[in-house]
Amino acid sequence: MTGNINPAQTGGATSGEPRRSKYARTPTEYAVHILIQGGHREEVRFATIQEFQKWYSGELAPKASSTDFITVPIKNIQGEYMVLRPSSVLGIRVEPVFSSSVERF
Repeated sequence: MTGNINPAQTGGATSGEPRRSKYARTPTEYAVHILIQGGHREEVRFATIQEFQKWYSGELAPKASSTDFITVPIKNIQGEYMVLRPSSVLGIRVEPVFSSSVERF
C-alpha cells in the first residue's frame, strides 16, 4: 500500500482533519446559573447562546458595578420576573441543555 487513504475508511476525514460525528447534538436551550452575593443561586434559561450574550453584554456587563436593579429575563414562567443588582453577581455559569424525544426524570 502506498499511503493513499480512502476517505470512506476514515469517516470522510482526510489526514489533518478532525473526525466529526454525523450525530452531533444541538442544545435545545441554555441554562444560566447566576451566583449571587450571600450564597444565593438562581437559574434562568435562554433559547440561544446569542440571546444570553445580548442580555449579558447589553444589560449586565455595562452596569457591573451598579447597585441599581436590572431585569433578568425569565421567559419560561409567565407573570414572574426577577431583578437583581449587577454588583451582587459573583459568577455566571452557562450550561447547554439537550432535550431528547424522550424526557428522563
